[in-house]
Amino acid sequence: MADPKTPAPRLKNDAEIDTTLVRQLADILNDTSLTEIEVERGELRIRVAREITAAPVMQYAAAPMAHAAPAAPASMPSDPATIVAKQGEEVKSPMVGTVYLQASPEAPPFISVGDKVKKGQTLLIVEAMKTMNPIQAPRDGVVVEVLVGDAQPVEFGEALVLLEA
Repeated sequence: MADPKTPAPRLKNDAEIDTTLVRQLADILNDTSLTEIEVERGELRIRVAREITAAPVMQYAAAPMAHAAPAAPASMPSDPATIVAKQGEEVKSPMVGTVYLQASPEAPPFISVGDKVKKGQTLLIVEAMKTMNPIQAPRDGVVVEVLVGDAQPVEFGEALVLLEA
């Protein structure tokens, strides 16, 4: 850490970096759930960001279930000739978060391959910022494939479930 008595570093355009402002921005990050903050004054732009590490996922021991939970999707084959197009409508994630296939570790999965679902039925949950968001079936159909694994991080727009076309 720099000595507070040391002069502030100079930039190319000879503008001084306001270390007090940088510290205030860092304090704002620590006091809020923000991961990044940026301030711009003329040609001077200061961006302060922090790296977020995911909390460890709790593993629960449960009695064997009559049906197996869907496995995490396999990696894409390297040979394009082995890729088979799947027919169906993708249900995509409306947000970045962590997907859960059941309401709790002891509960059965919301859906399994081959299940008939009704429009509005919960297919899975995406947790974002400590809020559980049910992802619902956009229409009646049959589950062709569950494309994600339990407790898997997902991106906005990522395909979660494939419903029969």
